[in-house]
Amino acid sequence: MLKERHQVFVSLLVISDSLVVAGSEFGSLALSRALGYLPADAWLTRSTVLALAVGFPFILICMAMVGLYRPRRDRPFFSEFIDILKAAFFGWGMFVIATQMLKSTSVSESEPAVLFLIHLLLLVTLLTIHRRIFRAVLHALRMRGWNQRHFAIIGTGRLGQIAFHTFLRNSWTGINAAYFISHHDTTRRTDCLGRPVHGGLDRLEEIIEEHRVDGVVIALPQSRSYLLPKIMMRLGSFTVDVRIIPDISPRYMPINLSVHELDGMPILTMRQSPMLGYAAIYKRAVDIIVASLALIIFGLPMTIIAILIKLDSRGPIIFRQARVSVGGKPFKIFKFRTMYHGASESNSGPNPEASGKSAWTKRNDSRITSLGRILRKSSLDELPQLFNVLKGDMSLVGPRPERLDLIDDFRRDWRGYMLRQNIKPGMTGWAQINGLRGDTSLRKRLQYDLYYIRNWSLSFDLRILLLTLFRGFRDPNAH
Repeated sequence: MLKERHQVFVSLLVISDSLVVAGSEFGSLALSRALGYLPADAWLTRSTVLALAVGFPFILICMAMVGLYRPRRDRPFFSEFIDILKAAFFGWGMFVIATQMLKSTSVSESEPAVLFLIHLLLLVTLLTIHRRIFRAVLHALRMRGWNQRHFAIIGTGRLGQIAFHTFLRNSWTGINAAYFISHHDTTRRTDCLGRPVHGGLDRLEEIIEEHRVDGVVIALPQSRSYLLPKIMMRLGSFTVDVRIIPDISPRYMPINLSVHELDGMPILTMRQSPMLGYAAIYKRAVDIIVASLALIIFGLPMTIIAILIKLDSRGPIIFRQARVSVGGKPFKIFKFRTMYHGASESNSGPNPEASGKSAWTKRNDSRITSLGRILRKSSLDELPQLFNVLKGDMSLVGPRPERLDLIDDFRRDWRGYMLRQNIKPGMTGWAQINGLRGDTSLRKRLQYDLYYIRNWSLSFDLRILLLTLFRGFRDPNAH
């Protein structure tokens, strides 16, 4: 039900946004012509129409990528306005590039900069006004009780109260928790979170007859879950929608939760890698394209770094270390050598870059070369991992790969750690761009990694890559 309702709102928004984007494009042409920035014969020429047609989908795609069609109507409008600015700037940039590539004669011979600026300002203004009006109309409809569905929540415990707050925050669903029914047989409680409690399970049929609702949400605590079959049977006498919220702690389902059906058999999926089907294809395509471009861009700097390493100290230019990829598969990670070849750790063990069995490097570690210190501070020592990405052992974005000898310790000490193995490790990640590198909290790093896995999307990856350009190359925790 929630999915279907959201799809209706998304469809309405896409249609109305399309009209607004088209209006901004043609409006910018009309306004530029009226102000004298375009000649009279520039109106709807073949090249102009082609440029508009190419730029149009780019703007809508950018709006989807920044999350303007996600079910988060409880956000303040300022947050939505920021997303509109992001989408408008990215989409407008694509529009400008498309226009220049098509070499629109009518535009290039006049004032292209002014035309593009008018288009950007008009696009942001119209989208902002449109989204504000859409919110106001939707809010007014909800306040008048239109397009709402009234539900009763069976369960006044922790789970029932969580359900109530969740529906209250996500008003876009149109679900109104009208009242509660206690999960006990009888109750003296008459109020829960400002909503009436009309009685317990002994009066279930009587309550629903007296207080008609569109549906029922069953939120039984685990200790009373054995009553679910009987409640379902009793609700069969009423034409109401029934939704069940299982009492499962999020700590036991840190990736995702979905319900599917196979030949009539319901299957509840609690943990599943998000990199399945088209998602894996999209991510792999981005990895190959961006890694190839990065190697072209950084090819010369990498060659210079290789020469400097060879001149700075004896030993190999690249060191290889065993790490763990998706599904626990081992692979050799590539990095520029940053330590003296054969140096020992505090004169008591082998070089950790050679063996991988000693502790992490410390700040101002004496084993690091002077050039290596610069490479580590700037993260340039990790550029060879672009070859790991092309080989398929790593991705551009994901949790950082861990050493083989540490996996067993982390698996035992940190609950949920092995869930990181559901996707490929990355050169950069959500934890890294938030400063969790080097000798920082493992617990916090794991929390950020699991957040990334739960909320993965292609736009999330692109956001992390973009932030890496500004945050990833210089970090106070990199040493």
